[in-house]
Amino acid sequence: MSNIYKAFENKKAFIPFVTGGDPDLETTKNLLIAMEKAGADLIEIGIPFSDPIAEGPVIQEASQRALAAGCTTDKLFDMVKEARQRVKIPMVFMTYINPVYTYGKERFMKRCVECGIDGIIVPDLPYEEKEELSGVCESYGIDLISLIAPTSHERIRMIAKEAKGFVYCVSSLGVTGVRSEIKTDVAKMVEMVKEVNDIPAAIGFGISTPEQAKKMASVSDGAIVGSAIVKIVAKYGKECIPEVEKYVKEMKAAVEI
Repeated sequence: MSNIYKAFENKKAFIPFVTGGDPDLETTKNLLIAMEKAGADLIEIGIPFSDPIAEGPVIQEASQRALAAGCTTDKLFDMVKEARQRVKIPMVFMTYINPVYTYGKERFMKRCVECGIDGIIVPDLPYEEKEELSGVCESYGIDLISLIAPTSHERIRMIAKEAKGFVYCVSSLGVTGVRSEIKTDVAKMVEMVKEVNDIPAAIGFGISTPEQAKKMASVSDGAIVGSAIVKIVAKYGKECIPEVEKYVKEMKAAVEI
């Protein structure tokens, strides 16, 4: 059983996302520690990239700020390794295929193992091309986490059948970002995942309020929140830790009800 499963054992998981290196690496490290303390069950860390096609403006701007502040993939690995001495919950990278290839697939996975990363999410790697990374991920014990969008029932089942770690159910088509309303029938998506694979399924894209998180967790195994947290970081900069901690506490309490 992968370490990621532990995030969902006998509970609904709250999964926050932060962009690594925004506003700087030290703040990100302290955020990882604070979010675990506030009740996060698993943390997603975005690797800053110049062309994050799945992201809306909030996370795109965070990527730009992190790169401008001098964040590199190597520096991010070093920071996560330091944070791992205090953070016990699973951590995963959200990245794109280009940074992985540029770094070198083997070298990238080796560093993931060294710094305690449990899985990776690669939004621009289609299911049909997952062999590009699935073999190397498997050989290093890193879960390649599948994203499932509101698409055909056959495709959902096909992707879910081979999924590892947990399934990331995308609540709406388009890029990441805060949404006032989530209209997709995510409950049906989760149901189809469970028909073919006994794997946790968490819902992300567009969740920002405790009410939304509660609703999404009631039909799945957990809620993923990115843009709303990244907005807090953008607003408060290096002073964001207590604000993010407070927000994570609220969201974790909401998914538990």
